[in-house]
Amino acid sequence: MEIERSLEISNKYGLHARASTRIAQVAQKFRSKVLLLRGTKNGVQEVDAKSVLGILSLGAEKGEVLRVKIWGDDADSAMEALTDLFLRKFDEE
Repeated sequence: MEIERSLEISNKYGLHARASTRIAQVAQKFRSKVLLLRGTKNGVQEVDAKSVLGILSLGAEKGEVLRVKIWGDDADSAMEALTDLFLRKFDEE
């Protein structure tokens, strides 16, 4: 099963180290493959959401919308957990 959803970064500082670590920690709880995709002037940047350094490399800021693509047998649960984390502003506010 593959699912995809767009999620907005709404915390004050964007995907800095703490927020990136929280995303990776949540993604690592699931067996499914989890990717974050960010549109750029040069195309689409795609990183493994289980990698803190990969997430940091996106340089995504507040207000940007990322696509989250997940596939695997627990994809629904993974998407639910990540969506909740984004909506909670990574528990920063």
